[in-house]
Amino acid sequence: MKSTLSDGFRHGLRALSHRNYKLFFSGQSISVIGTWMTRIATSWLVYRLTGSAALLGLVSFAGQVPTFIFAPFAGVWVDRLNTHRVLVVTQTLAMVQSFVLAALTLLHIIHVWEILVLQSCQGFINAFDTPARQSFAIQMVERKEDLSSAIALNSSMVNMARLIGPSAAGIIIAAVGEGYCFLIDGISYMAVIASLLAMTIQVRQRAGGFQHESALADLKQGWSYVSSFTPIRSILLMIALMSFMGMPYTVLMPIFAGSILHGGSHTLGFLIGVSGVGALIGALFLAMRKSVLGLGRVIPLAAATFGVGLIIFANSRTMWLSMVLMLATGYGMMTQLASSNTILQTIVDDDKRGRVMSYYTMAFQGMAPFGSLMAGEVAARIGAPATLTFSGACCVTGALLFALSLPNLRRLVRPIYVGMGIMPEIATGLQTASALQTPPED
Repeated sequence: MKSTLSDGFRHGLRALSHRNYKLFFSGQSISVIGTWMTRIATSWLVYRLTGSAALLGLVSFAGQVPTFIFAPFAGVWVDRLNTHRVLVVTQTLAMVQSFVLAALTLLHIIHVWEILVLQSCQGFINAFDTPARQSFAIQMVERKEDLSSAIALNSSMVNMARLIGPSAAGIIIAAVGEGYCFLIDGISYMAVIASLLAMTIQVRQRAGGFQHESALADLKQGWSYVSSFTPIRSILLMIALMSFMGMPYTVLMPIFAGSILHGGSHTLGFLIGVSGVGALIGALFLAMRKSVLGLGRVIPLAAATFGVGLIIFANSRTMWLSMVLMLATGYGMMTQLASSNTILQTIVDDDKRGRVMSYYTMAFQGMAPFGSLMAGEVAARIGAPATLTFSGACCVTGALLFALSLPNLRRLVRPIYVGMGIMPEIATGLQTASALQTPPED
């Protein structure tokens, strides 16, 4: 058993054998902690200044809606441009944005409208940064079979930061205020920028003729590819539902921490932090898997876990129970997202990777602002607990519908897995009859 566990960890860490990915992982691990600190500090700052659930939703909306609008266009340019250079530019701009937010807050001249503007700028940056970062993974690991390890390690990194960042933010906010969280975030970007500049990247040639197409033609081609291939479309729709109905729970967390659980900024940090623990457990679970096979079934199970966790959390009035439920929601959300990402990156054509990942970004980050805006408005009318209960019920319903579609998705994805050698027993003609009788899991 110990040997099997050890082998699983070694398998999960195989992406770190690539120098470029190791550099990126080291720099990004520092930067993402700062990002989580800023998320918590921004929510708490808005709530402290206004005490308004609606404005919490509006600020989150302003920070993410540019991603929804610009991500498809960004995907076209990610497929055309040098992804490495795009990331250096986006990370530098994000650093500047954090320093401006820090300066305004530390000088005590910050207003809600300035937070809205800066959040909108960050959303525009993310519209380019996220699909570029997702597409860049294959260049860092070089071998496509190590891509699942890189995705799982990225998720582990984000959620380790999700554990450290909010807890640290709660302490720092209580001690010296939100401004120092923003300042630390700005400084943390230097680590990832340095790691990008230290890489040696071999620029890959694009598919023949791609660069001669117009941007509009490339945009139409990307949309046609995403909308016509059922597995990609179904996965993206599931992510969009989870982001629209489920992710806004983070916007309402200050209300649960302050008004319902009767705590302070440290309570908010603990709740978000323990959600990060659950997400980290989910990421480690995926990292130890040796094949993409079976991830199709993981997606609805994880989504249902997330939805049920939200429903019970919404009705909890005890701190320890709320923390246990945050553990479950964190596990469910991250396992669903990382499983979806792994399948998408495995089956997508390389010359359309940037555009597909831009729609992934649009579904994951772009739908969340509309959910945040809705959650803020609805919570102001019927209360945060009722709002979150409804959101969880919608996530569970979506999970059930996705589970019912799995047989058809397996049938469509099977030829891709055969061609890639992921299913060698069929690729070599062995056990074909048995395989046709019992379709493998995607």
